[in-house]
Amino acid sequence: MNKTLMTKILITLGFLFAYRLLAYVPVPGVNVDVIKEFFDSNAGNALGMFNMFSGKAAERLSVISLGIMPYITASIIMELLAATFPNLGKLKKERDGMQKYMQIIRYTTIGITVVQAIGVSIGLQGLTGRTGASAIMTENTNEFIFISCISMLVGTMLLMWIGEQITQRGIGQGISLIIFAGIVSGIPSAIGGTVNLLNTSEMNFIVLAFVILIILVTIGVIIYVEMAERRVPISYSRKIIMQNQNKRIMNYIPIKINLSGVIPPIFASAILMFPGTILQTSTNPFIQKINDFLSPQGYFFNFIQFLLVVFFAYFYASIAFNSKDISENLKKQGGFIPGVRPGEHTSTFLNDVASRLTFWGSIYLGMVTVVPWLLTKFLGVPFYFGGTSVLIVVSVALDTMRRIEAQIYMNKYKTLSAIGL
Repeated sequence: MNKTLMTKILITLGFLFAYRLLAYVPVPGVNVDVIKEFFDSNAGNALGMFNMFSGKAAERLSVISLGIMPYITASIIMELLAATFPNLGKLKKERDGMQKYMQIIRYTTIGITVVQAIGVSIGLQGLTGRTGASAIMTENTNEFIFISCISMLVGTMLLMWIGEQITQRGIGQGISLIIFAGIVSGIPSAIGGTVNLLNTSEMNFIVLAFVILIILVTIGVIIYVEMAERRVPISYSRKIIMQNQNKRIMNYIPIKINLSGVIPPIFASAILMFPGTILQTSTNPFIQKINDFLSPQGYFFNFIQFLLVVFFAYFYASIAFNSKDISENLKKQGGFIPGVRPGEHTSTFLNDVASRLTFWGSIYLGMVTVVPWLLTKFLGVPFYFGGTSVLIVVSVALDTMRRIEAQIYMNKYKTLSAIGL
């Protein structure tokens, strides 16, 4: 393996190791046992999903307990604004403007983190454990809010810096790898839980084999769909080909089946689980019935979740895939799609192709989200990780492997250009 590639891999592993160490550094003045007890009782709602994405840092209320989600939220907000306001979208496309664009995202992340940290600090004041112990071990409330807010802000900024360093100096996309590491960190506990079920005879080896088979099939389907793409052919004029004979010109436009990535399942789960998290604090019988109706283990919840995943798949795909920009760039480069006129007709054609692919991509995302619940509901098969988690892990792993392969090929080309054939 090339020395440069090995260095990048070691840098990436080093930063991810630092991230996992930060997950065990609690905010000063908190009772970790009470907070863990609280998250254990809320494992089936939005708090459980948030705790999983943070790599169990939330249940320890570590300095990175807010995770990288404030940065992701800020990025999504900026993406939506860039698609809405042309000036902001133009700023994103320019080289110098991109630096300003990223700076705005960082400042927005700070604002979101401060608001969330203050909300968490205030919410902890009334939290008590089963023994009556308080989640806060300091008597000065204002001092605790200030210290916890600063601690969480510093932790989130460190995570953002780690993510950017991995992207620039390591291998792979830093933010995605942080989420990947957080989810994967729960695998040992899942294996331990499975072993306990086998030891207590609550699960037999046949069921375990079936679980492993389902997991392998799910991973296989995700890999197949995530790598699938429609290649729209492109032709160039002879003049353009002669001018770029020493350069590689791509003669097709790759359009993925899943253009929206993992954003739709995350959005749908967060939106649906948030009301249940709020309603469960009430003792009103009517509100409790509504909460039971919105339970993640119910039919209504999963049906609405499927519909929301489909909706967000279309919504985010329309932002991620800009057929107008692709058409304009293709026209500037002297390329065209055979049988389609350049300009607006090309944009309409690409939009129709992307819409048809997004239909099947949205159905795929909805099935990946709902199938684990179906297995648990009808077959009694335990599924420690939801479909969204498996989707994130497999997608990030595929992207990282592609980047490693690209780095290997680039090193081979450099060697050939240096020594000749």
